[in-house]
Amino acid sequence: MSKENELYTGVIKKYDMNKLFVKEIYALVFLLCSLVLVVCIFPFFWTILSSFKSIKEFANGANVFPKKFQFAGFFKTWTSLNFIKYYLNSGISVIGSVVCAVIFNGLFGYVLSKVRPAGSKVFEVLVMWGLLIPTTTSIVPLFMHLSQLHLTGTFIPLWLSMGANAFYVVLFKNFFDSLPSTYMEAARIDGANNLTIFFKIVFPLSKSIIMVVALYAITAAWSDFLLPFLLLQNTPLETVMVKLFSLMRGAKINDVEMLRAIVFAIIPPILLFIIFQKQITQVTIQSGIKG
Repeated sequence: MSKENELYTGVIKKYDMNKLFVKEIYALVFLLCSLVLVVCIFPFFWTILSSFKSIKEFANGANVFPKKFQFAGFFKTWTSLNFIKYYLNSGISVIGSVVCAVIFNGLFGYVLSKVRPAGSKVFEVLVMWGLLIPTTTSIVPLFMHLSQLHLTGTFIPLWLSMGANAFYVVLFKNFFDSLPSTYMEAARIDGANNLTIFFKIVFPLSKSIIMVVALYAITAAWSDFLLPFLLLQNTPLETVMVKLFSLMRGAKINDVEMLRAIVFAIIPPILLFIIFQKQITQVTIQSGIKG
């Protein structure tokens, strides 16, 4: 068997399954994994199925599946809550966040990996330390500074926060370390500066890691709540997550409508995973990212 084929054989080989002990262990592991899967996905399916119920059936019935699927209720909730507005706000936040996450963190990772100016080791250590500091510890001084700069009520802080992410910087740096330096040295001989090298040489060679960071940024920006809540609450720019919190706190809608609003909020990440499931797996393997 070739080394390439051995990579896809797994821990348990075909001939191991002839042993009774291996079969029992395999069955036990499969059963435990199936149980964990059911426990993890049950709340998700319960939320979706319950959102199709009427408020009377939801309050009185203990059944998981609705007696009748109320599709009209989704349209009513969508229009009454004007959800298209919050979708657009979240979309603007996501697009700006992805652009900043890719460009700014990519440039920083490129500098640490290939340019390596004086003092770059110090910044590299600071980036690693940044991974250890919880984001919530800096939220108060960050909000105070943003207020002093009159940036509250705008998407700009949300975009810039994604452009200063230590995790993304580490991902970019590790990937750039694996790129051959011959192309960049040849470009420098031709008179290209670092920005030209980054955008015309490094960027096209980094499609896999760019997709990884972009997918992370999309998920993070869409599901982010704390900073958008502090900056955009009670403004026309409220995102989907901020609106959900306002609905729960205000108690102006019934439980089923709240579930429908939650379904609207989780649809984009689910579609993103379904559409890019294969690409996510491929780029994760190619980039050496686990977890």
